[in-house]
Amino acid sequence: MRARLFALMVILVSACGEDPPESFPTYQECFDSRTMDAAQLVPDAIVQCCLDHPIDGMTSACGTTTPDCINYLTVNLNQTSASQVEKMDACAAYVRARDMELPDA
Repeated sequence: MRARLFALMVILVSACGEDPPESFPTYQECFDSRTMDAAQLVPDAIVQCCLDHPIDGMTSACGTTTPDCINYLTVNLNQTSASQVEKMDACAAYVRARDMELPDA
């Protein structure tokens, strides 16, 4: 009986597993994928790329604060991809979402 229960639990856990998020070599490629292929709005694409997708093997590539995020996007996102206001708003949303995902210390 225990063996059946264990086998059922293994099957259920493996069936519930999610594929890891897609990784991108550059932030721009993630952004382009989200805005062009997935037709997301600019702020949503920025937040998703910062939160969910490893960039060049790094998670949390956008940093831990709004200024860190804005600086990262200024260097890693084409100037015409997002306005400064879109970057500021998206970075603020990213930091809020990131803080909500972190376990309490």
